[in-house]
Amino acid sequence: MPDTKADAAKNDKIPVTVLTGYLGAGKTTLLNRILSEPHGKKYAVIVNEFGEIGIDNDLVVGADEEVFEMNNGCICCTVRGDLVRILDGLMRRKGKFDAIIVETTGLADPAPVAQTFFIDENVGKKTKLDAVVTVADAKWLKDRLKDAPEAKNQIAFADVILLNKTDLVSRDELEDVEARIRGINPYARVHKTERAKIALDEVLERNAFDLDRILDIEPDFLESEDHDHHHDHGHEHGHDHHHHDHDHDHKHEHSHGKLKHYHDEDMQSISLNTDKPLNPDKFFPWVQNLVQTEGPNILRCKGILSFKDDDRRFVFQGVHMILDGDHQLPWKEGEKRVSRAVFIGRNLPGKLITEGFESCIA
Repeated sequence: MPDTKADAAKNDKIPVTVLTGYLGAGKTTLLNRILSEPHGKKYAVIVNEFGEIGIDNDLVVGADEEVFEMNNGCICCTVRGDLVRILDGLMRRKGKFDAIIVETTGLADPAPVAQTFFIDENVGKKTKLDAVVTVADAKWLKDRLKDAPEAKNQIAFADVILLNKTDLVSRDELEDVEARIRGINPYARVHKTERAKIALDEVLERNAFDLDRILDIEPDFLESEDHDHHHDHGHEHGHDHHHHDHDHDHKHEHSHGKLKHYHDEDMQSISLNTDKPLNPDKFFPWVQNLVQTEGPNILRCKGILSFKDDDRRFVFQGVHMILDGDHQLPWKEGEKRVSRAVFIGRNLPGKLITEGFESCIA
């Protein structure tokens, strides 16, 4: 029987969207769109800009919105306490707004913001992280990926990516930059936009962090995607896993139909799958040990798993060292029970992760 009390408490939580993207990508344009469209909702906006001057109220349109500025530096170093304090203050005014948007500075790693919703009990009781939305600049992203680790983090961390300013690049350039995004983050939903124009339901209330909803919004997560492929690095072909991990110190590409495939020298997505059931008594200690040892390098991980003698899917996801997981929908009759997981991070030991995952097969 569903726990209606728990469900009610969950639905009562205020959704929080984290909006990120490198300087000049178009975050403020998107924010202004959200605030000015006639959707009938009220958003509390928490703005954090690097340096003395935050986004001023002339720029954040909609005078009746709640606007909070955090001018005390970069969100990835000092802000978590500030964020908790502001969220606590907002919760005392519950009913005055429908959702919260946190716009991070263009230099921020979104991970600490996301972690706040898992770590701080008070925040977790009253709010829920809805999705991390990253705005990327189609013209300049390639350069930023070379010289700005934060830009990679923002792509790696995203649930939804707006590849913005598409009108400033050629079709080939656009395909190229999209392939680079996919090389870092194969599961985010990518929307190509001009001037951040997008239907708001593609950005807000995505429930991307709600484990019960991952499959509703990401049905493709269980499908084998075009960009998944095998590489022979001391493995035999024919294994039912693959990973995008390379220890080369250079970028290289493969062509897959239309979309080229890039591997980044220090950021990887390691995809794992098997159609054999996993043993939960092996999997949990393995994954917990993995995030303890590699946590700082793992930006995001996500998976849908089939355990032996278990008719329900198990869904997990993590941010650095913090893991969250739960049973979800039952497997459908006749459905192929494939376990899939993806780890996105820096300098990950791909062979070790792949072999560890295989050792969890029941």
